[in-house]
Amino acid sequence: MRKIAPSLIPLLLAALALPAQAPTAYTHADSLRGGYGPGRSWWDVTFYDLHTTVYPADSTIRGWNGITYRVLQPAKEMQIDLQEPLVVDSMKQDGRVLTWRRDGNAFFVALTAPQPKGKVKTVTVWYHGKPRVAKNPPWDGGLIWREDSLHNRWISTADEGLGASVFWPNKDHLADEPDSQRIAVTVPKGMTDVSNGRLRSQKDNPDGTTTYEWFVTSPINNYAIEINAGQYAHFADTLQGEKGKLTLDFWPLAIHLDTAKVQFQQAKAMLTCFEHWFGPFPWYVDGYKLIEAPHLGMEHQSGVAYGNKYKNGYSGRDLSATGIGMKWDFIIVHESGHEWFGNNITAKDRADMWVHEGFTNYSEGLYTECQQGKEAGAKYIIGSRRNITNRTPIIPPFGVNGGGSGDMYYKTGSMLHMMRQIVNDDDKWRVGILRGLNKTFWHQTVTGRQVEDFINAQSGINFDKVFEQYLTTTKVPTLEYKISGTTLSYRWTNVVPGFDMPVKVTLNAEGFGLIRPTEEWKNAEIRLADPGAFKVDENFYVLSKNVSGS
Repeated sequence: MRKIAPSLIPLLLAALALPAQAPTAYTHADSLRGGYGPGRSWWDVTFYDLHTTVYPADSTIRGWNGITYRVLQPAKEMQIDLQEPLVVDSMKQDGRVLTWRRDGNAFFVALTAPQPKGKVKTVTVWYHGKPRVAKNPPWDGGLIWREDSLHNRWISTADEGLGASVFWPNKDHLADEPDSQRIAVTVPKGMTDVSNGRLRSQKDNPDGTTTYEWFVTSPINNYAIEINAGQYAHFADTLQGEKGKLTLDFWPLAIHLDTAKVQFQQAKAMLTCFEHWFGPFPWYVDGYKLIEAPHLGMEHQSGVAYGNKYKNGYSGRDLSATGIGMKWDFIIVHESGHEWFGNNITAKDRADMWVHEGFTNYSEGLYTECQQGKEAGAKYIIGSRRNITNRTPIIPPFGVNGGGSGDMYYKTGSMLHMMRQIVNDDDKWRVGILRGLNKTFWHQTVTGRQVEDFINAQSGINFDKVFEQYLTTTKVPTLEYKISGTTLSYRWTNVVPGFDMPVKVTLNAEGFGLIRPTEEWKNAEIRLADPGAFKVDENFYVLSKNVSGS
């Protein structure tokens, strides 16, 4: 009986042992949140003017947001989102009070003024209340009310998935980003708020509060908008990057300043590596910030939230189980990778979150390659497959705010690593595809199909069946083979119809050669002294099965 390599055991368990989960039952509320219906499709947001006051004593907030938009088609009803239990106090346009009907977390506003096509208009929403508290942030999102180790108040937001409307009224859908945004946060005097973009002003108010006004000059997805209020220290640096001088601002808690000055130095090497692979940092105008947060981390644009406790690895452990991931800080690398995939290129629908998380998971391997060499980068990606479950497809239904399975991280990352092997041209892969994606879709929202088509066009290879296999099914392709003398017979099984992905295998003692299996049996010449030495290149996320005796 042939032994199973230890590295394959997690893959076999994931592929064979775990049952598929039942489909999620989506609700009317999911459709309102995730759909792009008539209350959203007729207008394009251009600017958000957010003003929020935070009251730590009773965990409430109060504020207003001016929603400026361009009319695409005349309409009379606008959907604005604000999650329960927050309350809208009033809405106005052109000095007129507006009325609305509420359907859960969606407000359908009756507009009395004409909305001619091409006109730029503003609706202002005043609101207050006690927002949803995050119980297990960042996965269970909302407002985070904590204390640091010296019992100073420490407040933060994390709402990816749950939605930005958990703490401010907006058009809560990924497809529409403002061209710019103001974020004015008022906190008790003595606290510092750090949000996205650049600090424009700091004003002490007569009531014992301080208002920090931040401004983002670039398009930004709404879940990236953040509040971080606490006892912060600040230090700065610069990086001479591809587009000139990039400002780096670091905001640790004051009690961690000395530690942060050491750990946060990793950001410079990371940014240099990612500019090499993905192109210029997307937010030179707004700068790069790393902000300590009371949760693990989040990809808040131009203000990455950091909560990895100044440890290398992922909270002090290596997700690849190789030891390689302990040479760098996972949160600095992963969350900053989202500045290119997630923030620069943003999926229009959460069903395509593999574009965010898959490419960013893959960036971990690329950073390892920058730091430790190509072999180490591959080893990290291969080791990370142990986290794949194959219980649900990566892409869920569209239009219902379905975020996909956790496999959108490691499985998509392995798929991209495998595609690089198939393209077999690192310059084309880096410049034409990875940098090309960020250049072509610079500051844009996209569909997953657009990304797939771009990769197909730039590589000159039709990867449609590969995308279908790995993103829409839980099946791991299995290469069935048998060896008779110098003849290797092979075919794909456990695949979508028409699956025709090439794969590298040992055809002789000199190393790996490329074969092109389909679902039909094919033959190739093989010259191995020991047929038992036949194997599939481990850079390919597939299974293999010797059926010689069947």
